[in-house]
Amino acid sequence: MYTPIVATLGYLVADGRVLLVHRGREGDVHAGKWNGLGGKLEPDEDIYSCLCRELKEEAGITVTFARLRGTVSWPGFGLGGEDWFGFIFVVDSWEGSLPERNADGPLVWHRVDELDGLPMWAGDRNFLPLVFADGPTFHGVMPYVDGEPAGWSYSEG
Repeated sequence: MYTPIVATLGYLVADGRVLLVHRGREGDVHAGKWNGLGGKLEPDEDIYSCLCRELKEEAGITVTFARLRGTVSWPGFGLGGEDWFGFIFVVDSWEGSLPERNADGPLVWHRVDELDGLPMWAGDRNFLPLVFADGPTFHGVMPYVDGEPAGWSYSEG
């Protein structure tokens, strides 16, 4: 039975740059990698409310406009082989001041066209171009085996 952990992943975008966190907490599956902001859906919230709560917790901001860019199913992604399902947003506007870091690590702006040079999950390189493109919403599946992507497919619409 497929019972994924449902989560959000948000990318704040301004002036051709995107805000990423450099994850560094000990024991964090994402340690050493640059990633967007977000987290797990709580039982009492919808997916957009989850995004807004997570960005408030992780960056101290209030989201005022975000666009759903796509979804990705990550079977086998977690440390224990858990399945994840993510709703991926671009955050175009927000209120509040961003801190230099959060509990996970430093928050840094990067040019969107230079993301390939950053250490990140190998699979992110497959869907990030779709996130920042001006195209339709995408819906993908990226199975993981032993911590590495074992495939990637998606549809648009």
